[in-house]
Amino acid sequence: METYILAIETSCDETAAAIIKNGTDIISNVVSSQIDSHKRFGGVVPEIASRHHVEQMTVVIEEALSQANMTPSDLTAVAVTEGPGLVGALLIGINAAKAFAFAHQLPLVGTHHIAGHIYANNLMQPMEFPLLALVVSGGHTEIVLMKEHGHFELIGETRDDAAGEAYDKVARVLNLPYPGGPHIDRLAHEATEAVKFPRVWLEEGSYDFSFSGLKSAVINYKHNMDQRGEEIIPAQVAKGFQDSVVEVLTAKTLRAARQFDVKQVIAAGGVSANKGLRTSLEQTFAQEGIPLYVPPLHLCTDNAAMIGAAAHYMYEAGVRGNLAMNGRPGMELTSWVK
Repeated sequence: METYILAIETSCDETAAAIIKNGTDIISNVVSSQIDSHKRFGGVVPEIASRHHVEQMTVVIEEALSQANMTPSDLTAVAVTEGPGLVGALLIGINAAKAFAFAHQLPLVGTHHIAGHIYANNLMQPMEFPLLALVVSGGHTEIVLMKEHGHFELIGETRDDAAGEAYDKVARVLNLPYPGGPHIDRLAHEATEAVKFPRVWLEEGSYDFSFSGLKSAVINYKHNMDQRGEEIIPAQVAKGFQDSVVEVLTAKTLRAARQFDVKQVIAAGGVSANKGLRTSLEQTFAQEGIPLYVPPLHLCTDNAAMIGAAAHYMYEAGVRGNLAMNGRPGMELTSWVK
């Protein structure tokens, strides 16, 4: 039986709605970005994000239905990001989803934001298990092992700054606009030389990450150059920083892929749009002979299509939410299969 899921995503600064068929086909996918509103503050302002979600929520839902040429009676269920994220932003999407589900007597599915990022890959090609997912975003850096749909085993995670968070903080040091990641990536590719920064491997055998020390190393380098009255070369700093991040992410993912003998490696999250990281992963896993998949750029950043893809398998497994659903800003990624 075919399923058509209306999915809603409002975890941070994108208001998004999509309709997904059978967890694999995008019928419509609408995203209203707030980047221009937050750019002048150098980062996301939660109150402003929430207000924008209120303004755009019904618009994106109506547009998703219009693009799909569907009505609520054609839908199987409603899915929404339950967490993690900014609690005010989450609540806008959750209350919209609850109201829509109640008004049209549709089942409700609360979905984990990171599960959505992982399942963005399922919109491009079937997931083969066991697989390893490298999740890299503004708030998360994790390695996740999946043995089947709905099974998530956390192998490694960040102990401090996530990779995307470190990118944004280093971008501010270099006086680059928000969001900083794409600007550092661009600068890094312009440089032929790099400032040497440390690689943080942590204790032997660990799959965890730490980027706070690397961020501090960049700040200290800038301060030392300032004190000596010397100008830094931003492109060389960007390349040195990115080389360190990419090397650690790639090496730990490769080691985990070998240890767990996976059939597939996938990348997920906003930082997986980074050209330096994509190139490193592609070259490394081509040499290793393990299939690597990275979503196209529009599915790397926050969107509702990925939420609908994950929600399909939750719905098939009998997972249902209710009208008491609340925003869960610290929601952990847990398996929905036993």
